[in-house]
Amino acid sequence: MVMRSAFGVIGLGRMAWAIVEPLLKRGVIPPEQLVTVVGSELSASRLNNELPDGITVYPASSAEARSVWQAPVQLLAIKPQQLDAVAAEVPAVNGQPLLISVLAGVRLERLQRLFPSHRCVRSVPNTPALVGSGLTALAWGDSVLPDQRQQVTELFSPVSEVMELPEEKLDAFLALTSSGPAFLALVAEAMADGAVAAGLPRPLAQHLSHRTLAGTAALLHQRNLHPGELKDMVSSPGGTTIAGIRCLEQAGLRSALIEAVVAAAERSRELA
Repeated sequence: MVMRSAFGVIGLGRMAWAIVEPLLKRGVIPPEQLVTVVGSELSASRLNNELPDGITVYPASSAEARSVWQAPVQLLAIKPQQLDAVAAEVPAVNGQPLLISVLAGVRLERLQRLFPSHRCVRSVPNTPALVGSGLTALAWGDSVLPDQRQQVTELFSPVSEVMELPEEKLDAFLALTSSGPAFLALVAEAMADGAVAAGLPRPLAQHLSHRTLAGTAALLHQRNLHPGELKDMVSSPGGTTIAGIRCLEQAGLRSALIEAVVAAAERSRELA
């Protein structure tokens, strides 16, 4: 798939760039077909200096910025609190452009109300997409056509595993996959702190903690193991691992992680 017509990006933060960059590198989007708008002239100037040749970023206040809304495919990646103000500035559009939102907690019903001339898609990517190891869930507006669904799937596939979910499942998906990396980062940091307390230098402790999490995730995924199987594999009777697990159970780690995911899902529903 190569896009022969413009691809619009409204808001070019890290997540939007994680999606767009591999598409540029693979030639799916030629640089001259990318129409990008950001909020301020300062941000536009900085990005124009940093991004590869051929890409132009317009500040929202410029006359050229309005052209982003005429692109047949648009990626909406602004902050959720900016949504109403941005939608109020949308000019009349031709046809029914495809609007792909990555805004957390913003429902399809609201998107369709604010952008009545668009076909809307709600996407929930997560931060590991920055290194091509993400997860993305997609929920479709009623008017999205089958070929557009395929197009959207192909846009996210280079950086993530893509799955379609009913919109009511997206809050739980977000809580696990979008908030989950922060929870695991706390675990990685705490494990490194423990290794420092046990005598390892900080840089080595951090490296080993990161590699342990990455290797464990790869083993669980590639061998399709239940987490309990892996726990039992390394827990010898009276050994070091079971002694550590006993401490974790006494501290309530399992319950804390369960409640963290549930709280994140509930907060996502509240924000909507």
